[in-house]
Amino acid sequence: MIRAGIVGGTGYTGVELLRLLAGHPDTELSVITSRSEAGRPVADMFPNLRGHVDLEFTQPEGGQLAGCDLVFFATPNGTAMTLAPGLLEQGVRVIDLAADFRLCSAAEWEQWYGMPHACPDLLEEAVYGLPEVSRDAIRDARLVANPGCYPTAVQLGFLPLIERGLVDASRLIADAKSGVSGAGRGASIGTLLSEASESLKAYGVPGHRHQPEIRQGLEAAAGNPVGLTFVPHLTPMIRGIHATLYARLKDSDQDLQAIYELRYRDEPFVDVMPAGSHPETRSVRGANHCRIALHRPQGGDEVVVLSVIDNLVKGAAGQAVQNMNIMFGIAEDAGLEGIALIP
Repeated sequence: MIRAGIVGGTGYTGVELLRLLAGHPDTELSVITSRSEAGRPVADMFPNLRGHVDLEFTQPEGGQLAGCDLVFFATPNGTAMTLAPGLLEQGVRVIDLAADFRLCSAAEWEQWYGMPHACPDLLEEAVYGLPEVSRDAIRDARLVANPGCYPTAVQLGFLPLIERGLVDASRLIADAKSGVSGAGRGASIGTLLSEASESLKAYGVPGHRHQPEIRQGLEAAAGNPVGLTFVPHLTPMIRGIHATLYARLKDSDQDLQAIYELRYRDEPFVDVMPAGSHPETRSVRGANHCRIALHRPQGGDEVVVLSVIDNLVKGAAGQAVQNMNIMFGIAEDAGLEGIALIP
């Protein structure tokens, strides 16, 4: 059994990790930390876990984390980079669900996150945990940077085009919508029901923290710089990301459907839908799947890719569990077999 710990178990990604790990056949939940809720039974805060998780929240400094095989960080940006080095020295493997290890450049990290990086020496070692790209490196990794939710949906949608050099990579457009859970569990006026309901708004248009992460991944696939316009939007739903991606084809005489089906043929969590489909976020709610559909409006040289995920599952906790499964050599879909919830 994999002895797993979670640092920061009170947020939305934390409780999603708890839900998935509680039903995982090869994992034993050992430690769940929270500075503010130490001593409180987990099931008191999250009654859906009654009868499944009997632990109490503890302080992260207690030393219990060192007894884990793997520790997940479901914490705000800037936390994992202060604690991960000590755990790695003790032989504990780490998956960070925040952004501390996603960017390769410490200077770029500081630019986008407004703080110096606490352990820039680990950025080179950290493996970016998008299994559809880095599966072999994830297997041997000590430290995995779990991708962001927007970057997961956007990269999976664009990758087959970028890898084959089929589009003008200097003019990529990603128009993405997210549910309010993507903003986290902390109280915020902008995510109050009366503020977010029956409304739709763009945000972060001048520059969003996920843009350098997306660009970094696409540039690695292209082998060259890419130009990306990324515009996120807040939608009045709880879960889900819908990314509508636009690119100009270099050669219109391509069977894009066959290319996507071949690229993701052996990927257990990417579903290339029939040509002309319109995937819905509800089709992945609660599941670790990305559903993708392709369109060529009026048969022209513009390709439109539709990519949907659950931001808390394939966009966060589910992908983290998928990475854990790969790291420990067990079935990649272990604990992730759940079917999406409709309605």
